[in-house]
Amino acid sequence: MTYTIHDKGLSTIIDWRDRPTGTKGVSADQRIELYKLRKWQRRVRVSDATERNLAVALSELSKLSSALSLPKTILETASVIYRRAIKRRLIRGRSIHNVTAAAIYMSCRQCGIPRTLDEIASVSTLNKKDIGRSYRFMLRELGMFVPPSANRNYAARFSNKLTISGKAEGIAIRILEIARQMKLTSGRGPAGIAAASTYIATVLTNERKTQREIAEIANVTEVTIRNRYKELLEKLMIEVPI
Repeated sequence: MTYTIHDKGLSTIIDWRDRPTGTKGVSADQRIELYKLRKWQRRVRVSDATERNLAVALSELSKLSSALSLPKTILETASVIYRRAIKRRLIRGRSIHNVTAAAIYMSCRQCGIPRTLDEIASVSTLNKKDIGRSYRFMLRELGMFVPPSANRNYAARFSNKLTISGKAEGIAIRILEIARQMKLTSGRGPAGIAAASTYIATVLTNERKTQREIAEIANVTEVTIRNRYKELLEKLMIEVPI
């Protein structure tokens, strides 16, 4: 069983082959009969409006998950979230695309996979604010707990994409840990502060990457990195070579 298919993968499919292995071909009348059976079987699998909505939504979830290179567990979790929403009649009057994007974001947050609203909005070609609005609505109505984003997950991901050393990644994570203890991460976007700590780490290990490179990877602006960078240097009293 899988929650990523509207009927949980328990239905049957009538084969399209007219000549099964080891048998003779079928007659024209039998071929017409097979066509009718296939057509009605497809209709029976999606019997009402709720089923059709679920089939479309789960297909959209699969596309988003594939575009974001997410593991199967994220897709399964997002499918369960959407099923809960449709059971509570929360989808009525709302865009399927916005709700599926919100379900993917919620699933990523629950499973500790770092993906930002900006990333999801870019692959789904939707408005970030609309996804955020649907996310908050579902969070409130479903009464779900979503842990705050872990900055260290973002730092590890950025380090991977930038192909910097393990030493630089370790320094970035350590900077974030100290910043968290000093409550410097409160009210700050996790991607921005993780990008700034990664930039500091590359400077300290002499693996210099430009702010623009890191901004493109982190999907934030150079101004955000610059502001967080200055703030971390000042508060943590870090000295970097010029």
